[in-house]
Amino acid sequence: MQDTAMLDAVERYIRGEMLPEEKAFFEHLRETRPEVDQLVVEHTLFLQQLNKYGEVHQLRTQLKDIHLQLTENGQIEPARPTIVVTLWKKYRRVIGVAASIAGITALCISGLISYLSPKVSTAKMVELSRRLDAQENKLNKVVSNQLPQQGQTRPVAPIDFKSGGTGFLIDGKGYLITNAHVVNHATIVDVQNSQGEYKARILHVDPTTDLALLKIEDSSFHAASQLPYGISKGKAKLGEDLFTMGYPRNDIVYSKGYVSARTGFRGDTLAYQITLVAYPGNSGTPVFDKDGEVVGIVNGAAPDAQMAVFAIRSKNIYKVIDDMKADSAFLKTDSDFVRLHVPAVSQLKGQDRIEQQIPKIEDCIFIVKSNQ
Repeated sequence: MQDTAMLDAVERYIRGEMLPEEKAFFEHLRETRPEVDQLVVEHTLFLQQLNKYGEVHQLRTQLKDIHLQLTENGQIEPARPTIVVTLWKKYRRVIGVAASIAGITALCISGLISYLSPKVSTAKMVELSRRLDAQENKLNKVVSNQLPQQGQTRPVAPIDFKSGGTGFLIDGKGYLITNAHVVNHATIVDVQNSQGEYKARILHVDPTTDLALLKIEDSSFHAASQLPYGISKGKAKLGEDLFTMGYPRNDIVYSKGYVSARTGFRGDTLAYQITLVAYPGNSGTPVFDKDGEVVGIVNGAAPDAQMAVFAIRSKNIYKVIDDMKADSAFLKTDSDFVRLHVPAVSQLKGQDRIEQQIPKIEDCIFIVKSNQ
């Protein structure tokens, strides 16, 4: 589109004047082209300021008309010219130019200060864990009662799982990453994918990075020899295409988007802002780049913006693991942890996303179910 045509389309989109088919196409354009999405945001703010200016101008006109009417009716005396008024009429053009320059300068300084100053907001990031409904609890009770009895450490009574999220393997032996807020305060955790449901244990919860490490401890779980994806230690680039696979419901859900900011909620440098569709249950969902490499972990969404999702940078997974390996008390309880191997390189580079990447990734991603 040409610039004028694009601006016209943006205005009609903001004002809700597009036909459903046209709106769907334009929203797809926003998802695939970051510059269009940015233009919509900027133009929305511009129109809001323009409307405010129009309201102020209308109020001033109304006050002027009322004042004139009161003067004509003799209810108030007309104001006498003063020396200030005389000077104003004589030099108002010069004063107007000076005021304009001063105003622009003030706005620039104010904008710069606003940009550089930390933003204060009472709004909180929306966590994307979900509450499990009655039907899911009923199914959970049946499955939980059928768990292998060997080494059983749980009560035999049915388990009421209350909340859920998403987790993914970082080692084929059953080590998973999810968000800390998904399992925080939980005493019982299950994980489930298309292959089955398994008992898991919480190894570590790190509130600072909002990451938690789990381990599947179930005799019915079969370890994977190698994970298809890698866990990136680098940075995702602004505008880079991304996709996610998670469990906002009992079926795995795919979504795609892009990096829309290099920092997360309130400028959090541990995270990115990404533009894509996410729902409650997507907490802990891995974020993949085009090569099938994990670059982030979804942990929340903006409270007042559509499709503004935040993801913890994947390099924080390595920090959590390093902290745990330095904990000698923990290593005594899990001697296998020293042999944990996190793949740094993806085996999916150059492969077709639909035919190859997604089928290979799917079984490595799990619903995480918590009793809290």
